[in-house]
Amino acid sequence: MRASTLGAVEVGARLVRDYEGGAGVAESAPVDWPDPGQYLAATLPVWGLAAGSVQAFVAAADRYRVARGTAPIRHRLHPERIAASFSSDRLLRIDGAPVEGFAELSGFFPTFDGWVRTHANYPHHRARLLAALELPADAPRESVEAQIAVIRAADLEELAAARGAIAVRVRDETQWRAEPQSRAAGAGPLVAVVARGDRRSYTVPVSGTPYQPLQGIRVLDLTRVIAGPVATRALALLGAEVLRVDPPQLPEIPWQYTDTCQGKYSTLLDLRLADPAWEALLDTADVLVTGYRPGALERLGLAGRPGLIHARVSAWGFTGLWAGRRGFDSIVQAATGIAVIEGASSVPGALPAQALDHASGYLLAAGIVDALTARSADGRGRDVRVSLARTATWLLSERGRTPDHPAPAVPGPQTTVTHGRTVGAAPALAEFPDYPFPAPGYGAARPRWTENPATGHR
Repeated sequence: MRASTLGAVEVGARLVRDYEGGAGVAESAPVDWPDPGQYLAATLPVWGLAAGSVQAFVAAADRYRVARGTAPIRHRLHPERIAASFSSDRLLRIDGAPVEGFAELSGFFPTFDGWVRTHANYPHHRARLLAALELPADAPRESVEAQIAVIRAADLEELAAARGAIAVRVRDETQWRAEPQSRAAGAGPLVAVVARGDRRSYTVPVSGTPYQPLQGIRVLDLTRVIAGPVATRALALLGAEVLRVDPPQLPEIPWQYTDTCQGKYSTLLDLRLADPAWEALLDTADVLVTGYRPGALERLGLAGRPGLIHARVSAWGFTGLWAGRRGFDSIVQAATGIAVIEGASSVPGALPAQALDHASGYLLAAGIVDALTARSADGRGRDVRVSLARTATWLLSERGRTPDHPAPAVPGPQTTVTHGRTVGAAPALAEFPDYPFPAPGYGAARPRWTENPATGHR
């Protein structure tokens, strides 16, 4: 085995142990870690992060199976399938054409004294960025480049935060560690699973099958982009009924929805309004998954119900100076030093996939499944939390860097599935040829649970 592969094996196994130590669950059986080849090749040990997060999820699923009285399943870690799942946006084809992962005003821009990275994929984020730069709504990229070039990176970062826009100064890892928000973002376990005092009578559903043990579990998904949707998609893969709820007043990026909403239903509800349908859904849900910044959900008056598992994903963590700031995988990479590590000497770069998002998603799913297992014993509700910055801190702290790595290998067509005009990545778990069903029509479902989960009738 090559030295670099051995390092990846150690990293992945250590992530599983770190997750289990943080969540307070029993250690899993040993894993046969395969040689990843060049998949997800990077300076940082991305393969270890990817495989470890997927293994953490399947290990949690096995603990749930044991709680149901069924035998664990020996899942295979398939490097190409995992790499394809983590790189799903790059493999996605609609009518034979690839999708553009980042909008015109999303990316790296040189400033007066360094670099910033912006995120403006959504129309409202683009509008806020242009407003922060005091540019008109129809300003072209050239105008944005010229304006950013005369501003100090730190000043633009603070200006963007004040205006609700998304732009961060590109730091190296030493600069990031010196920041007070770095200490807050890197504190605590990879996955925080905290029991609450509320309870309700609960038993593990008996309707599950070995490969779909989560049948009978109801999940409300209030997340977008990647990390949260990956977590709920993983739960749907194992049989949970997932209902994604989106606000009708905010647009969604169609290809992004197609890429991450397989196996789920989709409905539209304005949670700012008193809606009996929402109250009924929340009263009967097992899991609520949200991607709101800390405090936003509470301001909407959506308090948890007894016995509910409330899972949350954030960019910067739930305490500290940046807890309330917006952020995405690319933004966290830029702020924490990852972009400098993966770039050239004077130009920042990026990981071969949005691995912070995907890994955080699988870790969140693992925490949810372990919380469900624990609830079956004591009936208590639990809060499950992950953050992209905490996952980044873990990745930066690991050994096994390979600055002279080869170019990442591209997963082959055997790792994709085709549904009509869409080609997308197959599930990361090699035992599953596909998700239960492709992403349905956006907002097409009624806001209620299925009458018969076995048939999917709504």
